[in-house]
Amino acid sequence: MSTGAIVAIVLSSVVGGMLLLGILGAALSEDSPATSGKKATSTAEAPVQPSKKAPAVAGEPKEAKPEKKSEKKAAPEPEVKVVAQKATFTPSILNDGGAFTSVKVTITNNSDKKISVNPLYFTITDTNGTKHESELAEDEHQIDTMDLEPGENTSGIVTGEGKFTPKYVTYIDGMFGDGVRGDVS
Repeated sequence: MSTGAIVAIVLSSVVGGMLLLGILGAALSEDSPATSGKKATSTAEAPVQPSKKAPAVAGEPKEAKPEKKSEKKAAPEPEVKVVAQKATFTPSILNDGGAFTSVKVTITNNSDKKISVNPLYFTITDTNGTKHESELAEDEHQIDTMDLEPGENTSGIVTGEGKFTPKYVTYIDGMFGDGVRGDVS
């Protein structure tokens, strides 16, 4: 490959990265709490005053306070649920040897919006606290790349390099945001 082609590829990658950062920055600033929900007010509008209660007169009954119920509410279903269990590593045709550890993962979308699933969105943390990135195309039953609509779920294998005892799997939608963990059973 010529030097000019290499320079063109590098420059286009840098420009593309800057463009992506600009788009993400603009999207985040539009949704920021500092700018969302503000409404322009005119000087002609008067602020609403809270109503005041009349003082209690001697001999009048006091208002009864509602009794608190001791009912326990059911915990809300998490928006994204990850269930993980130990699995046997099954080498794919692309595997060229080495030690690998596999975990079967089932991910359920309980949210009201679509989520993306990709093997790269998973990590496996072992019992020593070491985080293992997902290795692509090593296990024959690798989890597929797809979108899950609300109420849908999928299962597949996530594989980390090396022999270790998996403790939990972490999923992050789109590689950004808060992770959702599932303990390995």
